[in-house]
Amino acid sequence: MTPADRPRRSALYLPASNAKAIAKARTLPCDVVILDLEDAVAPEAKAEARAAAVAAVAEGGFGHREVAIRANGIDTEWGAADLAAIVGSKADAVLVPKVDSPQDIARYELALSAAPASMQLWAMIETCASVFALEPIAAMAHSSRLSLWIMGTNDLAKEMRAQLTPERTPFLPFLSMAVAAARAHGVAVLDGVCNEFRDLDIFSAEARQGLLFGFDGKSLIHPAQVDPCNTVFSPGEVDLAWAQTVIEAFTLPENQGKGAIRVDGKMTELLHLEQAKRLVSVAQRIAAAD
Repeated sequence: MTPADRPRRSALYLPASNAKAIAKARTLPCDVVILDLEDAVAPEAKAEARAAAVAAVAEGGFGHREVAIRANGIDTEWGAADLAAIVGSKADAVLVPKVDSPQDIARYELALSAAPASMQLWAMIETCASVFALEPIAAMAHSSRLSLWIMGTNDLAKEMRAQLTPERTPFLPFLSMAVAAARAHGVAVLDGVCNEFRDLDIFSAEARQGLLFGFDGKSLIHPAQVDPCNTVFSPGEVDLAWAQTVIEAFTLPENQGKGAIRVDGKMTELLHLEQAKRLVSVAQRIAAAD
């Protein structure tokens, strides 16, 4: 399965310094594990966490899960050492924080020049500057390793001095524009974290909102969020039944060459056929990964 084809319903952040949490992650049904060197690690523990992240990736045991390491920003005192260590690791991707512009992507691309060609560059969209440069940042995917974005709604709320409510009202335009920009340039895009991990009904509602916007999946802060997240971002039985009906209808001899047909009493066009095929493909990839 190529990176572009892999399911990314659930991406779980873990402090790279927490060996117990990393061991547990190897048993969880999340699609992505993110070993964090940034927000989850105190300054005095950065070097130790960096070594632990590289060692955990080298040890393996993550199965089908993609493993990314989130570095500290390139302009911080830890950034250069983080990137140098990640370049020599077996991580699938490096996740970089607080990207403001396409120039930032170019700087990270240069810093990763010695990394294996398979190593991806993922970026956090979490600053006020970035939301005004979404399209040019996404366009860097054509000339760099950039392949995925993760929304950083907590940091964005801090910069904006906005309230991060369950409805996420202040951020809805940015979420929509981020998905559109990512899709325009073939960049995968994950929704930001939900800080509520005790009330899974609240979490599931936010995940469904992310699905409504078109996100590929969601980033998570607690193992309890993995199962409900996978449920939300997996095609349901009703959706798959609709998809199969549409695909079968367009294969009928009387519908060959038609751009629009009637399916179950509704006008159905070729764009719906494309949507149906994508749903079935996503379900097949999830089954293959599981």
